[in-house]
Formats: sequence, structure tokens, C-alpha cells
Amino acid sequence: MKRTLLVMLVLLLAGCASGPDFPTQDVNLQLRPEQAATPAMAGQRVLWGGLIIATHNLQDRTELEVLAYPLDNRQRPDAAEKPLGRFLAEQPGYLEPVDYAAGRLVTLTGTVGEARAGKIQDTDYVYPVVAITAIHLWPEAGAQDTEPQMHFGIGVIFH
Repeated sequence: MKRTLLVMLVLLLAGCASGPDFPTQDVNLQLRPEQAATPAMAGQRVLWGGLIIATHNLQDRTELEVLAYPLDNRQRPDAAEKPLGRFLAEQPGYLEPVDYAAGRLVTLTGTVGEARAGKIQDTDYVYPVVAITAIHLWPEAGAQDTEPQMHFGIGVIFH
């Protein structure tokens, strides 16, 4: 009986887990995008996330412009907090712009490369550029199912 209860508890906890759970060894967790636009930061591994501002598919890669936010304990960007600056994230190949649309949240790991000059409207801005190692696209707001994903019981259920 105890073994069955333990197995059910483990399954229940596993069902509650969501998000990327990126490993953080060799990652500079203190480096924020607003600090990373200098040549001295090139080569640093980071774990960043935020709100996608724009997606650009180029000939050999996709570039995401992201407004960074601090990550919560699930590594999800917390848009209720103060933004940490913007960065560009580059993924070799093609990412679907409909999926990676403006307003979606992402969390990613990668390596900081050479910063790139750009503009935010009429203002000059220097973007740190991250070569993506791994990326997690969070579900759209309201897209999560509110019904439990796991059901226990004996009997018949009518909907």
C-alpha cells in the first residue's frame, strides 16, 4: 500500500512539473542583458528569458528580439517585474514566426557573442546577441487547460 501511494505521489508531482528546467552549470546567472553589450562579455553562457518583440527570418537563421525579464523559480520570465533590457537571440535555421510571435514568452540558454548596434524607434541601442543553445516557448496566456491533467477515482464520469 505504501509503495502504491509513493508511486502515485511521484506521478502527481511529475504531472505538476512544467517548463524547461535548463541546467545552470557553467551559466553566468548574474549577467543581465543590459550589462552584456560589451566585448568583455563575449563567450559568457547565459540563461535569459523575456517577451518576444519581433521575429525575423534571415537566409540562414532566425533572429528574435526579446525584452528580458527576471526569471521565476520555474525559469519563466516574470513580466510583472522591471525589464532588464533587450537582446537578440539567434537560432540557426527557421523558427515559425506565427509560433514565435510578438507577445510570446521564451526562456533560452546560449552564448553571448558580439554586440550589434540597432534602433528602438528613433533611439540608438546596442543589443547583446546570444547564440541559442536551447529554447523554450511558453504557452500563450489563457491557452493552458484549467482542467486537471490527471484523474483518480473509480466509476463513470459524464461531461
